[in-house]
Amino acid sequence: MAWKNQGGGPWGSGGPRGPWGSGSPGGGPSPNLEDLIRRGQDRLQSFLPGGGLGATGVLIVIAGAIVIWALWGFFTVRPDELGVVLRFGKHVRTVPPGLNYHLPYPIETVLLPKALRVNTLNIGRRVAEGGRSGSIRDVPEESLMLTGDENIVDVDFTVLWRIKPDGVGDYLFNIQNPEGTVKAVAESAMREVIGRSEIAPILTGSRGPTEQAVQELMQKTLDDYGSGVLVQQLQLQKVDLPAQVIDSFRDVQAAQADQQRLQNEAQTYANRIVPEARGRAAQILQNAQGYKAQAVAEATGQTSRFLKVYEEYKKAPEVTRERLYLEYMERIFANTDKVIVDQGGSSPVVPYLPLPDMRRAPSSQGSAAPQTSGGAATLSQPSQGGTR
Repeated sequence: MAWKNQGGGPWGSGGPRGPWGSGSPGGGPSPNLEDLIRRGQDRLQSFLPGGGLGATGVLIVIAGAIVIWALWGFFTVRPDELGVVLRFGKHVRTVPPGLNYHLPYPIETVLLPKALRVNTLNIGRRVAEGGRSGSIRDVPEESLMLTGDENIVDVDFTVLWRIKPDGVGDYLFNIQNPEGTVKAVAESAMREVIGRSEIAPILTGSRGPTEQAVQELMQKTLDDYGSGVLVQQLQLQKVDLPAQVIDSFRDVQAAQADQQRLQNEAQTYANRIVPEARGRAAQILQNAQGYKAQAVAEATGQTSRFLKVYEEYKKAPEVTRERLYLEYMERIFANTDKVIVDQGGSSPVVPYLPLPDMRRAPSSQGSAAPQTSGGAATLSQPSQGGTR
C-alpha cells in the first residue's frame, strides 16, 4: 500500500502534528475551511487502494450510509406496550406489539408507553417502607371522609386503570402526571359520592352502588380532561369508622334506635286510638241522628193525634173527656196489683182480709176463686154503669 506524504507518522513528516494540519495543536495559525477539507480528502484517499474513491466509491459510501440509517428504523414493541410514532414531534400513528418500522431519526421517533398493562392504584393505604413484606400502613389524609349525615368514615379503595387503545396520544400529550391525575380524580370522586350518601348504607350493603357511582364519575372526569385513561374497576377494600369515634358512634346509633322505637310506638298508639275515637264520634253522631229522627217522629205523631182528639173533643166533649180519663187510668194501673171493689154489692168485702194475697192466690193454686175459713170473700162485679 502506498502512503502519500510518508514520513513522521500517518499524518505526514516532521514533528508532532495534529489531525488537521502541521504543528502542535496549541501553536501556529488555524487553517481555513477549504484547507481542512482538502487535507481531509487527502488523508481519506491515503487509506483507500489506488489513492482515491472515484464516483463509484462515493456512491457506495453514500448508499452504505443510507442503508445503515434506514436500518435504524426497525423497533420492537413489547406485549404490554403500544408504539406511538411521532413525525417531527407530531403523533401520526399507533402500532401494535411486535416488530415495526418507522422512518429513522430525525424524521420520526417512537414512544413505547405501557398501554396494555393494567395499573393498580391504592388510595387510603400504602405498603410500609422499610417494614416486612406485605405490611400496610393507613394514610388518614386520603381515607377519612365526611358523609351526607355528618359522620366520619374511613374508606380504603383500589383503582384498576389502563390506557385506552385509541387514546395513547391523549395519554402522552394531554396530562403531565398520569398516575397523580388518576389518584386525584379518584379521591375527589369518592369524596363526592360519600358526601351525598348516608353512613348506614355505606357500612352495610351499599358497596356495589357506591363503587359503580365512583367509577362512572371518575371516567366522566377523565374523559373531560382528555386523558386517554380507562378506569376498568374500582374496589372498596375497607369501609369502617375511625377508631377515635367508634364508641361515640355506637352511643349515637343506640340513641337513634331508641328514638325510632319510641316514634314507632307513638305511631302505633295513634293508629289505634284515632280510629277508635273516630268510630265513637261516628256512633254518637248516628245515635244523635236516630234520636233526632225518633223525637221528631214522636212529636209529629203526638201532634197529629192531639189534633185528631181535639177535633173529636169539639164534636162530643163529655164522651171524649170520659174516654181520655179511662185510657189514662188504664195506662196508670196497667202494671200494678189492684182489686176493684163494688161498694154497692150485696157481699161487702171485710176490710182486714189480705186482699193482695187473695189477688195472687188464683195464679199460684190454679183455682178460680180464693177460699177463706171465716167466710167467703167474693169480688163483686161492677154494677150497671158502676166504676172500674
